[in-house]
Amino acid sequence: MNGFMRTCMAGMALAAACATVRAQQATPALTLAEAEHLAIEHNPRINIARLLQLAQAQVVREVRSSELPSAAANLTAVDSRNGSRITAGGLNNPIVYERAAGGITVSQLITDFGRTHNLVLSAQSQAKAQVEAQRATTADIVLAVDQAFYNALASQAVLKVAEQTVAARQATADQIGALAASKLKSSLDLSFANVEFSQAKLLLLDAQNAEQDSMANLNALLGSEQDERYTLVDETPTNAQPGPENIESLVQMAFSSRPDLASLNESYAAANRFRAAEHALSRPTVSALGTAGGTPVRADQIDSSWYGAVGANVSIPIFNGFLYSARAREADLRATAAQEEVRNLRETIARDVRTSALAAQAAFHRIEVTRQLLDESNLALDLAETRYKLGLSGIVELSQAQLAQTQAEIAYANARYAYQTALAAVSFQTGQ
Repeated sequence: MNGFMRTCMAGMALAAACATVRAQQATPALTLAEAEHLAIEHNPRINIARLLQLAQAQVVREVRSSELPSAAANLTAVDSRNGSRITAGGLNNPIVYERAAGGITVSQLITDFGRTHNLVLSAQSQAKAQVEAQRATTADIVLAVDQAFYNALASQAVLKVAEQTVAARQATADQIGALAASKLKSSLDLSFANVEFSQAKLLLLDAQNAEQDSMANLNALLGSEQDERYTLVDETPTNAQPGPENIESLVQMAFSSRPDLASLNESYAAANRFRAAEHALSRPTVSALGTAGGTPVRADQIDSSWYGAVGANVSIPIFNGFLYSARAREADLRATAAQEEVRNLRETIARDVRTSALAAQAAFHRIEVTRQLLDESNLALDLAETRYKLGLSGIVELSQAQLAQTQAEIAYANARYAYQTALAAVSFQTGQ
């Protein structure tokens, strides 16, 4: 009977191994670096940030157009009643002559005492802020991919432990069942073995669901709507190195490298430039205008077949219902708010860097503790199995040893990948 059981178990193990090989051959391998590259290429959030950055670059051109000359061509044809004048709708009283003419009008801003220049500088700072915002979005996605990748690796490791646990509990239940049939073990032992086998199957179901969830999350970050299956390449080092120790140097590194902080700094610079531009609204504006053209078809009162004129205009604001002063005050308040946003983010960064570094240190120490726990639980399981076979202990002791060993394996697998996730968080928080 035992020989037959061993043959069956060997056949099942061989079938499972073949199925695993076929599954690995059918699914492409995926490394962490490849996952990050796929996310950067296909994640819609990164594409949105890239498009917004390109759109903001066009705003600079829009604002700068006020500093450049503008030219317009005009074609005009008029038929009017002889001697008619426009007598309503305005203070002037021009005569309307029959004519057909064409010409060009050119205008150029001479100076508005820095307003347009400050608007251009503000738009340039906003464009730089959008570039940094795109980098920040990319960093967010890369961190999310790293977390999802290591979570998927942990889920696969837990699934492997669950599969091994089911196989081991099934073998134990079959063995105790055979001994109970021979009256060498009690039905109570068989009941306990079947309970442990059922719990192992529940663990397997939970592990399968967690593995599928983690892969779905990874696919979403990679920008795929399909349920892609990958063979994740585990490049986690066997002997992990300790995490960062000098936390304060990491804080200073974050202040100089974080793209979201750089984006807020550029937004604050843009707000300052816009504030200066709004204060310049109350200053005069000097502009030049030139026009020239020809009138081949004209009334007799129009003597010349061509015309041309140049001039300059100075516009001096006097009163507009306190509009400009309110806009200047609004710009002052928004610039101060932007400054406070920078200060708030710096405080948040300092806190997050410290907490992430401390979490990485704790995760590193957890690896060693869980490794020792696994070694001790393996030893305890060996002793419990030996004592049970010799009849020196009951099924309860064996069940507790099996449960402890399973929990230790899961804890060790989770600790290894949790440490890699913590290191990824430190890299993100420091802007690396």
